[in-house]
Formats: sequence, C-alpha cells, structure tokens
Amino acid sequence: MPGSRAPVRPLTELSRLLLPVACPCGVPDVRWCARCAARFAAAPVRVEHGAGRLDRVDAVAPLPVWALTAYTGRVRDVVVHWKDRGRADLDRPLGAAARRGAARLAPLLAAALAELGPATSLAVVPVPASAAARRRRGRDPVAALAGGVAAGLRAGGVRARVAPVLRRRATRDQVGLGARARGRNLASAVRAVHPLDALVCLLVDDVLTSGATLATSERALETAGASVLGATVLAATPPPGATTGDERMC
Repeated sequence: MPGSRAPVRPLTELSRLLLPVACPCGVPDVRWCARCAARFAAAPVRVEHGAGRLDRVDAVAPLPVWALTAYTGRVRDVVVHWKDRGRADLDRPLGAAARRGAARLAPLLAAALAELGPATSLAVVPVPASAAARRRRGRDPVAALAGGVAAGLRAGGVRARVAPVLRRRATRDQVGLGARARGRNLASAVRAVHPLDALVCLLVDDVLTSGATLATSERALETAGASVLGATVLAATPPPGATTGDERMC
C-alpha cells in the first residue's frame, strides 16, 4: 500500500545522504555501473603466459589460467573496493561473473575430466587467505568466487563442488611486492589440510599477478596427492610492455 511506505522514506533518504551509494569507479547512485559490469562479461581467456612465477623447473608446462579481464582501470577499482574497502555487496555480482565464466569453461574441463574416467568430479579450491586477512576483511572474498565457479561448472554439466582444502600461515601482505619477493614470501606458506589422493582440482583466485600464489597453491595440492587441471581468476595483470586499453583483455 502507498501509505505503508511513507514512514520509512525519510530514514531511507537520510541513510543515502550519510552513506552515499556509488560504483567503485565513481559513478554515483549505483552500486555497480553498466560499464564496470561489462568488463567482467567476456568469455575467459588463457593468461598464464604473462605470469613468470608459474614457470616450472620440471619441464612441465605452466598451470593453465583463465581470466575474465585485465587488471587495469575500472577493474582494479572494483577489486580493491571489493576486497579491502568493505564492499561485500559486490560479492553477488562478481560471483555471478565467475559463474558465467565457469559455465563457458565447463565443456573444456568436462572433456579433460572424461579422460580421467566417467565418475571423476572436480574440486573447486579457493586460494586461501591468511587468518589475519580474513579478520581484517570480516570475510573471505575468494570463497564467494569459488561458489560462483562451482555453480557455473555444474550448470555446464560438470560435477563440481567447493573444496576449501588449503590453509595459509601468516605472511606479509602480497600487495606491493615484486615477483621474486612474492615467491619468497609464500614459500611453504600454503599447505593442504589432509591428504588429497586422487582429488582433481581447479584453483580459484581473484587476480593473477606474478603467479606466485597460484604456483604455491598448486605445489601444496600436488604434495598432498591431488592433480590440478588449472586455475580461474577474475582478472590478470597485463605482462610488462603489453599495450592494454581500458576495455580490452591482455
């Protein structure tokens, strides 16, 4: 009824004055603008070629990594606000973007799983945050992405479930560290919570930068007995020297 909403309206107007709504890119009066949403709408593409720390010393090819977009401009604004500036309201749209991307990857991953046997399922493993990071943020943003990825894979016909089987000990924050420093910082920092014999995994993270975090997580899973098909991220930092427009993927 029209009259029933009248008492609430002044409070709503006051809350919007005190807590103005804006997209992370700065567009006022919307939580998630159309241009930012469009940056996460493309099909995932392979990006591991730009991450030097994914290179292995055992002659095995680098871990395949798929990303939705480049970590530049508006995308950087969105991810920073989502992770570290309290924008938990972006869990839903970013989780939905991860779900759509995973649904597009599902046929490729289904074919790889079929080679391992008809009953093989896929464990969607979020890259772990440290306990300090979870306390600071009040949540684990990557866990929201993993849920979206698992849902998208299931929609595409893949038997998939979220498997938070990795833990991370306290380390220095990775933000601002170079590639070698990231590798040293993460050495032996990630471990599996129990043996993972025969588990087939897909890693999930927010951003691919040097590849150190994914490489460490891959090693931890393999040490525990699991196999890792690849990884998916929201965005990837363009490799040095790449010319990337604000609306293009690296």
